[in-house]
Amino acid sequence: CSGNPGLGGYGGILIYGEHKREYSGSEKETTNNRMEVLAVIEGLKKLKYPCVVDIYSDSAYTVNAFINGWIYAWKKSGWKKADNKPVSNVDLWEELYALTKVHEVTFHKVAGHADNEFNNRCDELATSAIKDYRRMNGQEESE
Repeated sequence: CSGNPGLGGYGGILIYGEHKREYSGSEKETTNNRMEVLAVIEGLKKLKYPCVVDIYSDSAYTVNAFINGWIYAWKKSGWKKADNKPVSNVDLWEELYALTKVHEVTFHKVAGHADNEFNNRCDELATSAIKDYRRMNGQEESE
């Protein structure tokens, strides 16, 4: 995000064998966490039939929800955290949870801002989506 909350972008790469498909998008008022979860949702939605999927993300927020089982506890408790407060971004978590029931998904945490070619490319896609939004809406780069 450019500001958090603020204008945000996401990016992802679908890879199957030698085939690669990049995707990206933006939202006017959002948060880093929402964009991280949305990147995974949008990738899974592009799959035409149930697949075995490995998701690599630098988002601890997204990955740990599954690896640590938080999402299953949240769903079971009516989307409340252990402290009984509501889970943020429930709309996205519900959609992602449903998509993980269509596909066989394994989450992998990767280091952010490191030497991972694909993670760096996803950051570029997200940044470009923000720039494209600004350009299409006549906004200055410094906003």
